[in-house]
Amino acid sequence: MKDVLTYKGFIGSVHFSADDNIFLGKVEGINDLITFEGRTVEELVSAFHYVMDEHIKDCNKKNLLLDRSYKGSFNVRISPELHRRAALTAKI
Repeated sequence: MKDVLTYKGFIGSVHFSADDNIFLGKVEGINDLITFEGRTVEELVSAFHYVMDEHIKDCNKKNLLLDRSYKGSFNVRISPELHRRAALTAKI
């Protein structure tokens, strides 16, 4: 079982807060801190889709990169795109 959601190539990590009785999510692999929440799975998924659509619109409007910058090194040199894919795959 994986505690992640995916949407338009983005990954959202998911956690449950028993104290607050709510699902909490955080978008992974981007430079910005974007969180989302929902009391049901449906609310959580809807909130994730909404924040990602808004993030994409904002980045396009401001001509900013959607994804985190990856250096492409970890003891072995690889391309930045391969580093990005490996890092995001590791989150799934």
